[in-house]
Amino acid sequence: MRFPSRATLGNTAVIALLLLIAVWLLGLHQQDAWWQSAPLPARWGWAAGSVLAYAVFCAVVWWRGRPRDDTASDSGPPPTLLVWSSQTGFAQQLCERSADALRAAGVAVRVRGLHQIDAATLQQATQALFVVSTTGEGDAPDHALPFLRNVMPQALALPGLHYGVLALGDRSYGHFCAFGHQLDAWLRQHGAHPLFDTVEVDNADPAALRHWQQLLGQLGGAATDLPDWTPAEYRPWHLQARTLENPGSPGTGTWRIALVPADGALPAWQAGDVVEIGPRHAPADVAAWLATHARDGARMVGGEPLSAHLARAHLPALPDAVPAEDAALVASLTPLPHREYSIASMPVEGQVMLLLRRQLRPDGTPGLGSGWLCDHADLGGRIDLRFRSNPNFHAPAHDAPLILIGNGTGIAGLRAHLRARIDAGARRNWLLFGERTQAHDFFFGDELIAWHQAGGIQRLDTVFSRDGGEHRYVQDRLQARLDELRQWVRDGATILVCGSLQGMAPAVDAVIEQALGREGKEALIVAGRYRRDVY
Repeated sequence: MRFPSRATLGNTAVIALLLLIAVWLLGLHQQDAWWQSAPLPARWGWAAGSVLAYAVFCAVVWWRGRPRDDTASDSGPPPTLLVWSSQTGFAQQLCERSADALRAAGVAVRVRGLHQIDAATLQQATQALFVVSTTGEGDAPDHALPFLRNVMPQALALPGLHYGVLALGDRSYGHFCAFGHQLDAWLRQHGAHPLFDTVEVDNADPAALRHWQQLLGQLGGAATDLPDWTPAEYRPWHLQARTLENPGSPGTGTWRIALVPADGALPAWQAGDVVEIGPRHAPADVAAWLATHARDGARMVGGEPLSAHLARAHLPALPDAVPAEDAALVASLTPLPHREYSIASMPVEGQVMLLLRRQLRPDGTPGLGSGWLCDHADLGGRIDLRFRSNPNFHAPAHDAPLILIGNGTGIAGLRAHLRARIDAGARRNWLLFGERTQAHDFFFGDELIAWHQAGGIQRLDTVFSRDGGEHRYVQDRLQARLDELRQWVRDGATILVCGSLQGMAPAVDAVIEQALGREGKEALIVAGRYRRDVY
Protein backbone atom coordinates (compact mmCIF):
# COMPACT_ATOMS: atom_id res chain seq x y z
CA MET A 1 0.00 0.00 0.00
CA ARG A 2 1.39 3.42 -0.94
CA PHE A 3 0.83 6.47 1.22
CA PRO A 4 0.96 10.03 -0.16
CA SER A 5 3.83 12.10 1.17
CA ARG A 6 3.58 15.75 2.09
CA ALA A 7 5.20 16.55 -1.23
CA THR A 8 2.49 14.60 -3.06
CA LEU A 9 -0.27 16.34 -1.13
CA GLY A 10 1.36 19.69 -1.84
CA ASN A 11 1.54 18.90 -5.57
CA THR A 12 -2.14 18.01 -5.54
CA ALA A 13 -3.03 21.26 -3.83
CA VAL A 14 -1.03 23.32 -6.32
CA ILE A 15 -2.61 21.56 -9.29
CA ALA A 16 -6.06 22.08 -7.83
CA LEU A 17 -5.40 25.79 -7.35
CA LEU A 18 -4.01 26.16 -10.86
CA LEU A 19 -7.11 24.49 -12.29
CA LEU A 20 -9.31 26.72 -10.18
CA ILE A 21 -7.54 29.86 -11.42
CA ALA A 22 -7.66 28.60 -15.02
CA VAL A 23 -11.39 27.96 -14.80
CA TRP A 24 -11.90 31.39 -13.24
CA LEU A 25 -9.91 33.13 -16.02
CA LEU A 26 -11.78 31.16 -18.67
CA GLY A 27 -15.06 32.26 -17.16
CA LEU A 28 -13.82 35.83 -17.06
CA HIS A 29 -12.89 35.68 -20.73
CA GLN A 30 -16.29 34.27 -21.66
CA GLN A 31 -17.97 37.05 -19.72
CA ASP A 32 -15.94 39.85 -21.27
CA ALA A 33 -19.11 41.64 -22.34
CA TRP A 34 -20.38 41.44 -18.79
CA TRP A 35 -17.08 42.88 -17.51
CA GLN A 36 -17.38 45.86 -19.82
CA SER A 37 -20.90 46.58 -18.69
CA ALA A 38 -20.57 45.57 -15.00
CA PRO A 39 -20.81 48.25 -12.31
CA LEU A 40 -17.62 49.32 -10.59
CA PRO A 41 -18.26 47.39 -7.28
CA ALA A 42 -18.66 44.13 -9.22
CA ARG A 43 -15.39 44.74 -11.03
CA TRP A 44 -13.67 45.35 -7.71
CA GLY A 45 -15.06 42.03 -6.48
CA TRP A 46 -13.54 40.18 -9.44
CA ALA A 47 -10.22 41.95 -8.89
CA ALA A 48 -10.20 41.07 -5.18
CA GLY A 49 -10.96 37.46 -6.06
CA SER A 50 -7.96 37.38 -8.41
CA VAL A 51 -5.64 38.77 -5.76
CA LEU A 52 -6.95 36.34 -3.14
CA ALA A 53 -6.57 33.30 -5.42
CA TYR A 54 -3.01 34.32 -6.31
CA ALA A 55 -2.16 34.88 -2.64
CA VAL A 56 -3.47 31.43 -1.72
CA PHE A 57 -1.45 29.91 -4.56
CA CYS A 58 1.74 31.63 -3.36
CA ALA A 59 1.06 30.52 0.21
CA VAL A 60 0.77 26.89 -0.84
CA VAL A 61 3.98 27.11 -2.86
CA TRP A 62 5.73 28.62 0.17
CA TRP A 63 4.29 25.93 2.47
CA ARG A 64 5.62 23.16 0.25
CA GLY A 65 9.12 24.62 -0.01
CA ARG A 66 9.59 25.97 3.51
CA PRO A 67 12.35 24.51 5.71
CA ARG A 68 10.85 21.96 8.10
CA ASP A 69 12.60 21.42 11.40
CA ASP A 70 11.79 19.23 14.36
CA THR A 71 12.86 20.36 17.80
CA ALA A 72 15.47 18.16 19.42
CA SER A 73 15.51 17.63 23.18
CA ASP A 74 17.99 19.63 25.22
CA SER A 75 19.87 16.45 26.18
CA GLY A 76 19.61 14.69 22.82
CA PRO A 77 21.63 15.04 19.61
CA PRO A 78 20.79 17.77 17.08
CA PRO A 79 18.19 16.93 14.43
CA THR A 80 19.26 14.62 11.63
CA LEU A 81 19.65 16.53 8.39
CA LEU A 82 17.78 15.03 5.40
CA VAL A 83 18.73 16.48 2.02
CA TRP A 84 17.13 15.82 -1.34
CA SER A 85 18.25 16.58 -4.88
CA SER A 86 15.62 15.77 -7.47
CA GLN A 87 14.94 16.40 -11.15
CA THR A 88 11.45 14.86 -11.30
CA GLY A 89 10.34 15.03 -7.65
CA PHE A 90 10.88 11.34 -6.79
CA ALA A 91 13.97 11.96 -4.64
CA GLN A 92 12.12 14.68 -2.75
CA GLN A 93 9.21 12.31 -2.14
CA LEU A 94 11.56 9.61 -0.82
CA CYS A 95 13.28 12.18 1.40
CA GLU A 96 9.92 13.15 2.93
CA ARG A 97 9.07 9.49 3.50
CA SER A 98 12.46 8.98 5.11
CA ALA A 99 11.80 11.91 7.41
CA ASP A 100 8.45 10.41 8.41
CA ALA A 101 10.11 7.06 9.16
CA LEU A 102 12.71 8.67 11.41
CA ARG A 103 10.09 10.76 13.19
CA ALA A 104 8.13 7.58 13.88
CA ALA A 105 11.26 6.20 15.56
CA GLY A 106 11.55 9.32 17.72
CA VAL A 107 14.34 11.00 15.73
CA ALA A 108 14.14 14.77 15.20
CA VAL A 109 14.86 15.78 11.58
CA ARG A 110 15.45 18.77 9.33
CA VAL A 111 14.49 18.49 5.65
CA ARG A 112 16.26 20.61 3.03
CA GLY A 113 16.82 20.71 -0.71
CA LEU A 114 20.46 20.51 -1.75
CA HIS A 115 20.20 24.07 -3.11
CA GLN A 116 19.49 25.21 0.48
CA ILE A 117 22.66 23.63 1.89
CA ASP A 118 25.70 25.79 2.60
CA ALA A 119 29.03 25.07 4.24
CA ALA A 120 27.87 26.17 7.69
CA THR A 121 24.88 23.80 7.59
CA LEU A 122 27.14 20.83 6.87
CA GLN A 123 29.71 21.80 9.49
CA GLN A 124 27.04 22.14 12.18
CA ALA A 125 25.35 18.81 11.40
CA THR A 126 26.37 15.57 13.11
CA GLN A 127 24.23 13.18 11.05
CA ALA A 128 22.91 13.67 7.53
CA LEU A 129 21.14 11.56 4.93
CA PHE A 130 21.22 12.51 1.25
CA VAL A 131 18.60 11.29 -1.25
CA VAL A 132 19.90 12.32 -4.67
CA SER A 133 19.11 11.46 -8.26
CA THR A 134 21.27 11.49 -11.38
CA THR A 135 20.01 13.01 -14.59
CA GLY A 136 21.21 12.98 -18.18
CA GLU A 137 24.63 11.41 -18.60
CA GLY A 138 25.72 11.42 -14.99
CA ASP A 139 24.69 14.98 -14.15
CA ALA A 140 23.29 16.44 -10.94
CA PRO A 141 19.72 17.77 -10.93
CA ASP A 142 19.42 21.38 -12.12
CA HIS A 143 18.61 22.88 -8.72
CA ALA A 144 21.85 21.42 -7.25
CA LEU A 145 23.96 23.88 -9.25
CA PRO A 146 24.41 26.38 -6.36
CA PHE A 147 25.77 23.56 -4.17
CA LEU A 148 28.14 22.39 -6.90
CA ARG A 149 29.40 25.92 -7.61
CA ASN A 150 29.51 27.41 -4.13
CA VAL A 151 30.02 24.58 -1.64
CA MET A 152 31.88 21.70 -3.27
CA PRO A 153 34.90 23.81 -4.33
CA GLN A 154 35.49 24.83 -0.70
CA ALA A 155 38.16 23.18 1.44
CA LEU A 156 35.75 22.14 4.18
CA ALA A 157 36.59 20.00 7.20
CA LEU A 158 33.68 17.73 8.15
CA PRO A 159 35.14 15.32 10.75
CA GLY A 160 32.02 15.50 12.92
CA LEU A 161 29.57 14.51 10.19
CA HIS A 162 28.23 10.95 9.80
CA TYR A 163 26.21 10.47 6.65
CA GLY A 164 24.42 8.09 4.32
CA VAL A 165 23.55 8.38 0.63
CA LEU A 166 20.57 6.98 -1.27
CA ALA A 167 21.55 7.27 -4.95
CA LEU A 168 18.79 7.06 -7.55
CA GLY A 169 19.56 6.16 -11.15
CA ASP A 170 18.75 4.03 -14.19
CA ARG A 171 21.17 1.37 -15.43
CA SER A 172 19.92 1.79 -19.00
CA TYR A 173 21.86 5.08 -19.07
CA GLY A 174 25.58 5.58 -18.73
CA HIS A 175 27.15 6.74 -15.47
CA PHE A 176 24.68 4.93 -13.22
CA CYS A 177 24.04 6.87 -9.97
CA ALA A 178 27.00 9.09 -10.85
CA PHE A 179 25.96 12.13 -8.83
CA GLY A 180 25.24 10.04 -5.75
CA HIS A 181 28.74 8.56 -5.93
CA GLN A 182 30.24 11.98 -6.64
CA LEU A 183 28.59 13.38 -3.52
CA ASP A 184 29.69 10.35 -1.45
CA ALA A 185 33.31 10.73 -2.61
CA TRP A 186 33.28 14.48 -1.87
CA LEU A 187 31.98 13.93 1.66
CA ARG A 188 34.61 11.25 2.33
CA GLN A 189 37.40 13.45 0.99
CA HIS A 190 36.40 16.20 3.42
CA GLY A 191 36.57 13.95 6.46
CA ALA A 192 32.92 12.93 6.85
CA HIS A 193 32.24 9.36 7.96
CA PRO A 194 29.82 7.10 6.03
CA LEU A 195 27.26 5.31 8.18
CA PHE A 196 27.01 2.61 5.50
CA ASP A 197 27.91 2.15 1.85
CA THR A 198 25.93 4.13 -0.72
CA VAL A 199 22.59 2.46 -1.46
CA GLU A 200 22.00 2.35 -5.22
CA VAL A 201 18.42 2.32 -6.54
CA ASP A 202 17.95 1.23 -10.13
CA ASN A 203 14.74 2.68 -11.58
CA ALA A 204 12.89 2.74 -8.20
CA ASP A 205 13.88 -0.86 -7.41
CA PRO A 206 11.55 -1.96 -4.56
CA ALA A 207 14.13 -4.21 -2.88
CA ALA A 208 16.70 -1.41 -2.65
CA LEU A 209 14.08 0.96 -1.22
CA ARG A 210 13.07 -1.62 1.39
CA HIS A 211 16.75 -1.96 2.33
CA TRP A 212 16.99 1.82 2.76
CA GLN A 213 13.85 1.79 4.89
CA GLN A 214 15.37 -0.86 7.15
CA LEU A 215 18.53 1.22 7.55
CA LEU A 216 16.35 4.15 8.60
CA GLY A 217 14.82 2.01 11.32
CA GLN A 218 18.27 1.04 12.56
CA LEU A 219 19.35 4.68 12.71
CA GLY A 220 16.32 5.28 14.91
CA GLY A 221 17.65 2.77 17.42
CA ALA A 222 15.21 -0.02 16.54
CA ALA A 223 13.51 -1.48 13.50
CA THR A 224 10.43 0.55 12.66
CA ASP A 225 7.02 -1.06 12.40
CA LEU A 226 5.91 1.33 9.65
CA PRO A 227 4.62 -0.46 6.53
CA ASP A 228 7.04 -1.23 3.72
CA TRP A 229 6.90 1.39 0.99
CA THR A 230 6.75 -1.46 -1.52
CA PRO A 231 5.70 -4.80 0.03
CA ALA A 232 7.79 -7.81 -0.96
CA GLU A 233 6.44 -10.71 -3.00
CA TYR A 234 7.35 -13.62 -0.75
CA ARG A 235 7.71 -17.31 -1.48
CA PRO A 236 6.74 -20.02 1.03
CA TRP A 237 9.57 -21.66 2.98
CA HIS A 238 9.56 -23.93 6.02
CA LEU A 239 11.30 -23.56 9.38
CA GLN A 240 13.46 -26.70 9.48
CA ALA A 241 15.43 -26.10 12.69
CA ARG A 242 15.95 -23.53 15.43
CA THR A 243 18.82 -23.70 17.95
CA LEU A 244 19.81 -21.38 20.78
CA GLU A 245 23.51 -20.75 20.17
CA ASN A 246 24.53 -18.97 23.38
CA PRO A 247 22.89 -20.42 26.50
CA GLY A 248 24.42 -18.84 29.58
CA SER A 249 25.61 -15.75 27.71
CA PRO A 250 25.53 -12.37 29.46
CA GLY A 251 23.90 -11.06 26.28
CA THR A 252 20.47 -11.72 24.82
CA GLY A 253 19.66 -15.04 23.17
CA THR A 254 21.08 -15.68 19.70
CA TRP A 255 19.50 -18.33 17.49
CA ARG A 256 20.60 -20.33 14.48
CA ILE A 257 17.69 -20.70 12.06
CA ALA A 258 17.52 -23.22 9.19
CA LEU A 259 14.99 -22.69 6.38
CA VAL A 260 14.14 -24.87 3.36
CA PRO A 261 11.89 -24.09 0.38
CA ALA A 262 8.36 -25.42 0.55
CA ASP A 263 8.53 -26.72 -3.03
CA GLY A 264 11.95 -28.35 -2.50
CA ALA A 265 13.63 -26.30 -5.24
CA LEU A 266 16.61 -24.48 -3.73
CA PRO A 267 17.43 -21.26 -5.62
CA ALA A 268 20.92 -19.92 -6.23
CA TRP A 269 22.44 -17.06 -4.25
CA GLN A 270 25.89 -15.60 -3.62
CA ALA A 271 27.83 -15.05 -0.43
CA GLY A 272 26.87 -11.60 0.84
CA ASP A 273 23.22 -11.80 -0.21
CA VAL A 274 20.39 -11.33 2.29
CA VAL A 275 16.86 -12.60 2.79
CA GLU A 276 13.77 -10.58 3.54
CA ILE A 277 11.43 -12.29 5.99
CA GLY A 278 7.74 -11.53 6.26
CA PRO A 279 7.07 -11.71 10.03
CA ARG A 280 3.82 -12.58 11.77
CA HIS A 281 2.28 -11.77 15.12
CA ALA A 282 2.37 -14.27 17.95
CA PRO A 283 -0.73 -16.51 17.81
CA ALA A 284 -1.65 -15.38 21.32
CA ASP A 285 -1.69 -11.74 20.19
CA VAL A 286 -4.01 -12.54 17.27
CA ALA A 287 -6.29 -14.61 19.53
CA ALA A 288 -6.47 -11.75 22.04
CA TRP A 289 -7.42 -9.29 19.31
CA LEU A 290 -10.12 -11.60 17.97
CA ALA A 291 -11.57 -12.04 21.46
CA THR A 292 -11.55 -8.30 22.13
CA HIS A 293 -13.43 -7.58 18.90
CA ALA A 294 -15.68 -10.65 19.04
CA ARG A 295 -14.53 -12.00 15.67
CA ASP A 296 -14.25 -15.60 14.52
CA GLY A 297 -10.65 -16.27 13.45
CA ALA A 298 -11.61 -19.50 11.67
CA ARG A 299 -13.97 -17.71 9.30
CA MET A 300 -12.68 -18.05 5.71
CA VAL A 301 -11.97 -14.85 3.79
CA GLY A 302 -10.43 -15.07 0.34
CA GLY A 303 -9.46 -18.70 0.83
CA GLU A 304 -7.70 -18.16 4.19
CA PRO A 305 -8.87 -17.99 7.80
CA LEU A 306 -9.34 -14.49 9.12
CA SER A 307 -6.67 -15.21 11.75
CA ALA A 308 -4.06 -15.81 9.00
CA HIS A 309 -4.77 -12.42 7.44
CA LEU A 310 -4.49 -10.72 10.83
CA ALA A 311 -1.22 -12.49 11.67
CA ARG A 312 0.52 -10.79 8.70
CA ALA A 313 -0.88 -7.29 9.24
CA HIS A 314 -0.97 -4.40 11.65
CA LEU A 315 -3.82 -5.05 14.06
CA PRO A 316 -6.26 -2.11 14.14
CA ALA A 317 -6.11 -0.59 17.61
CA LEU A 318 -9.26 1.56 17.66
CA PRO A 319 -12.72 -0.09 17.54
CA ASP A 320 -13.94 2.62 15.14
CA ALA A 321 -11.20 1.58 12.69
CA VAL A 322 -12.45 -2.02 12.48
CA PRO A 323 -14.98 -2.60 9.65
CA ALA A 324 -17.99 -4.71 10.60
CA GLU A 325 -17.65 -7.13 7.66
CA ASP A 326 -14.72 -9.55 7.62
CA ALA A 327 -14.01 -8.99 3.91
CA ALA A 328 -13.88 -5.23 4.44
CA LEU A 329 -11.62 -5.75 7.46
CA VAL A 330 -9.16 -7.83 5.42
CA ALA A 331 -9.18 -5.26 2.61
CA SER A 332 -8.31 -2.49 5.09
CA LEU A 333 -5.33 -4.28 6.67
CA THR A 334 -1.78 -2.95 6.25
CA PRO A 335 0.95 -5.61 5.85
CA LEU A 336 3.66 -5.88 8.50
CA PRO A 337 7.09 -4.61 7.39
CA HIS A 338 9.79 -7.06 6.38
CA ARG A 339 12.99 -7.83 8.26
CA GLU A 340 16.41 -8.43 6.64
CA TYR A 341 19.01 -11.02 7.65
CA SER A 342 22.42 -11.97 6.24
CA ILE A 343 22.60 -15.48 4.82
CA ALA A 344 25.19 -17.58 6.66
CA SER A 345 25.15 -20.58 4.27
CA MET A 346 25.70 -21.42 0.62
CA PRO A 347 23.31 -23.33 -1.68
CA VAL A 348 25.52 -26.43 -1.56
CA GLU A 349 24.49 -26.82 2.10
CA GLY A 350 20.85 -27.34 1.13
CA GLN A 351 19.35 -24.67 3.38
CA VAL A 352 19.26 -20.98 4.17
CA MET A 353 20.99 -20.55 7.53
CA LEU A 354 20.47 -17.39 9.58
CA LEU A 355 21.95 -16.18 12.84
CA LEU A 356 19.86 -13.63 14.70
CA ARG A 357 19.74 -12.11 18.11
CA ARG A 358 16.37 -11.84 19.83
CA GLN A 359 15.58 -8.14 19.97
CA LEU A 360 13.47 -6.86 22.86
CA ARG A 361 11.05 -3.95 22.91
CA PRO A 362 11.10 -1.45 25.81
CA ASP A 363 8.36 -3.50 27.54
CA GLY A 364 10.50 -6.65 27.36
CA THR A 365 8.49 -8.43 24.66
CA PRO A 366 10.35 -9.86 21.62
CA GLY A 367 10.71 -7.73 18.52
CA LEU A 368 8.61 -8.30 15.44
CA GLY A 369 11.02 -10.25 13.24
CA SER A 370 13.19 -11.95 15.86
CA GLY A 371 10.14 -12.80 17.97
CA TRP A 372 8.55 -14.53 14.99
CA LEU A 373 11.60 -16.59 14.05
CA CYS A 374 13.01 -17.28 17.54
CA ASP A 375 9.79 -17.79 19.51
CA HIS A 376 6.49 -17.97 17.68
CA ALA A 377 6.93 -19.77 14.34
CA ASP A 378 6.24 -23.52 14.52
CA LEU A 379 8.92 -25.99 13.44
CA GLY A 380 7.89 -27.14 10.00
CA GLY A 381 5.62 -24.11 9.68
CA ARG A 382 5.51 -21.62 6.86
CA ILE A 383 8.00 -18.75 6.65
CA ASP A 384 7.50 -16.03 4.03
CA LEU A 385 10.86 -15.34 2.41
CA ARG A 386 12.37 -13.39 -0.45
CA PHE A 387 16.00 -13.08 -1.58
CA ARG A 388 17.70 -9.73 -2.12
CA SER A 389 20.92 -9.60 -4.07
CA ASN A 390 23.55 -7.50 -2.29
CA PRO A 391 26.24 -6.83 -4.93
CA ASN A 392 27.99 -4.24 -2.73
CA PHE A 393 28.94 -7.09 -0.40
CA HIS A 394 29.86 -9.75 -2.92
CA ALA A 395 33.34 -11.22 -2.74
CA PRO A 396 36.39 -10.52 -4.93
CA ALA A 397 37.95 -13.10 -7.19
CA HIS A 398 39.11 -16.22 -5.36
CA ASP A 399 42.76 -15.57 -6.21
CA ALA A 400 42.78 -12.32 -4.19
CA PRO A 401 43.37 -12.29 -0.42
CA LEU A 402 40.35 -11.49 1.76
CA ILE A 403 40.19 -9.80 5.19
CA LEU A 404 36.89 -10.38 7.01
CA ILE A 405 36.06 -8.26 10.07
CA GLY A 406 32.89 -8.58 12.13
CA ASN A 407 31.26 -8.79 15.52
CA GLY A 408 28.17 -10.44 16.95
CA THR A 409 25.73 -11.83 14.41
CA GLY A 410 27.78 -10.17 11.68
CA ILE A 411 29.69 -13.45 11.57
CA ALA A 412 26.75 -14.84 9.58
CA GLY A 413 27.55 -12.98 6.37
CA LEU A 414 31.28 -13.59 6.83
CA ARG A 415 30.76 -17.31 7.39
CA ALA A 416 29.08 -17.59 3.96
CA HIS A 417 32.09 -15.92 2.32
CA LEU A 418 34.48 -18.26 4.08
CA ARG A 419 32.52 -21.35 3.09
CA ALA A 420 32.39 -20.24 -0.57
CA ARG A 421 36.12 -19.46 -0.71
CA ILE A 422 37.22 -22.60 1.10
CA ASP A 423 35.10 -24.71 -1.27
CA ALA A 424 36.80 -22.91 -4.18
CA GLY A 425 40.28 -23.57 -2.78
CA ALA A 426 40.96 -19.92 -1.79
CA ARG A 427 42.96 -20.14 1.42
CA ARG A 428 44.41 -16.62 1.90
CA ASN A 429 41.68 -15.56 4.34
CA TRP A 430 42.08 -13.49 7.51
CA LEU A 431 39.14 -13.40 9.95
CA LEU A 432 38.87 -10.96 12.87
CA PHE A 433 35.83 -11.61 15.05
CA GLY A 434 34.64 -10.17 18.36
CA GLU A 435 31.90 -11.05 20.85
CA ARG A 436 31.23 -11.12 24.62
CA THR A 437 32.52 -14.49 25.87
CA GLN A 438 34.38 -17.31 24.19
CA ALA A 439 32.57 -19.96 26.23
CA HIS A 440 29.08 -18.87 25.17
CA ASP A 441 29.27 -16.47 22.20
CA PHE A 442 31.84 -17.90 19.79
CA PHE A 443 29.32 -18.50 17.02
CA PHE A 444 30.38 -21.22 14.53
CA GLY A 445 33.49 -21.49 16.74
CA ASP A 446 34.21 -25.20 16.27
CA GLU A 447 33.85 -24.88 12.53
CA LEU A 448 36.03 -21.77 12.30
CA ILE A 449 38.78 -23.37 14.38
CA ALA A 450 38.65 -26.50 12.22
CA TRP A 451 38.92 -24.40 9.05
CA HIS A 452 41.86 -22.53 10.55
CA GLN A 453 43.66 -25.73 11.52
CA ALA A 454 43.08 -27.16 8.04
CA GLY A 455 44.52 -24.04 6.39
CA GLY A 456 41.25 -22.65 5.02
CA ILE A 457 41.63 -19.59 7.26
CA GLN A 458 45.23 -18.40 7.20
CA ARG A 459 44.82 -15.99 10.13
CA LEU A 460 42.15 -16.17 12.85
CA ASP A 461 41.97 -13.35 15.42
CA THR A 462 39.21 -13.46 18.04
CA VAL A 463 38.49 -11.09 20.94
CA PHE A 464 35.91 -11.45 23.70
CA SER A 465 35.10 -8.30 25.64
CA ARG A 466 33.96 -9.96 28.88
CA ASP A 467 36.92 -12.36 29.12
CA GLY A 468 39.57 -9.76 29.86
CA GLY A 469 42.81 -10.03 27.94
CA GLU A 470 44.88 -7.50 26.06
CA HIS A 471 42.17 -6.46 23.60
CA ARG A 472 38.45 -5.99 24.27
CA TYR A 473 37.06 -5.27 20.83
CA VAL A 474 37.76 -6.31 17.26
CA GLN A 475 38.98 -2.81 16.39
CA ASP A 476 41.54 -3.08 19.20
CA ARG A 477 42.95 -6.27 17.68
CA LEU A 478 43.06 -4.69 14.24
CA GLN A 479 44.87 -1.69 15.75
CA ALA A 480 47.54 -4.07 17.04
CA ARG A 481 47.94 -5.62 13.57
CA LEU A 482 48.53 -2.50 11.47
CA ASP A 483 51.70 -3.82 9.81
CA GLU A 484 49.96 -7.05 8.79
CA LEU A 485 46.95 -5.07 7.54
CA ARG A 486 49.15 -2.88 5.34
CA GLN A 487 50.96 -5.92 3.92
CA TRP A 488 47.73 -7.74 3.07
CA VAL A 489 46.42 -4.63 1.32
CA ARG A 490 49.66 -4.32 -0.65
CA ASP A 491 49.16 -7.94 -1.68
CA GLY A 492 45.76 -7.03 -3.17
CA ALA A 493 43.42 -7.93 -0.30
CA THR A 494 39.78 -6.87 -0.18
CA ILE A 495 38.31 -5.92 3.22
CA LEU A 496 34.77 -6.98 4.16
CA VAL A 497 33.16 -5.61 7.35
CA CYS A 498 29.91 -7.00 8.73
CA GLY A 499 28.23 -6.17 12.02
CA SER A 500 27.22 -3.23 14.20
CA LEU A 501 26.49 0.10 12.56
CA GLN A 502 27.04 1.77 15.93
CA GLY A 503 30.44 1.26 17.56
CA MET A 504 32.27 -1.44 15.65
CA ALA A 505 31.95 -0.27 12.03
CA PRO A 506 33.08 3.36 12.53
CA ALA A 507 35.85 2.25 14.90
CA VAL A 508 37.18 -0.24 12.35
CA ASP A 509 36.90 2.42 9.63
CA ALA A 510 39.06 4.76 11.74
CA VAL A 511 41.73 2.08 12.18
CA ILE A 512 41.79 1.35 8.44
CA GLU A 513 42.24 5.06 7.75
CA GLN A 514 45.03 5.22 10.33
CA ALA A 515 46.81 2.30 8.66
CA LEU A 516 46.39 3.41 5.04
CA GLY A 517 45.77 7.14 5.25
CA ARG A 518 42.66 8.82 3.95
CA GLU A 519 43.77 8.62 0.33
CA GLY A 520 44.70 4.96 0.69
CA LYS A 521 41.31 4.14 2.19
CA GLU A 522 39.55 6.10 -0.56
CA ALA A 523 41.52 4.20 -3.20
CA LEU A 524 40.29 0.90 -1.72
CA ILE A 525 36.69 2.10 -1.78
CA VAL A 526 36.92 3.27 -5.40
CA ALA A 527 38.47 -0.05 -6.39
CA GLY A 528 35.70 -1.98 -4.64
CA ARG A 529 38.17 -3.46 -2.16
CA TYR A 530 36.60 -2.07 1.02
CA ARG A 531 32.97 -3.14 1.41
CA ARG A 532 30.62 -3.07 4.39
CA ASP A 533 27.32 -4.63 5.37
CA VAL A 534 26.44 -2.97 8.67
CA TYR A 535 23.22 -2.71 10.62
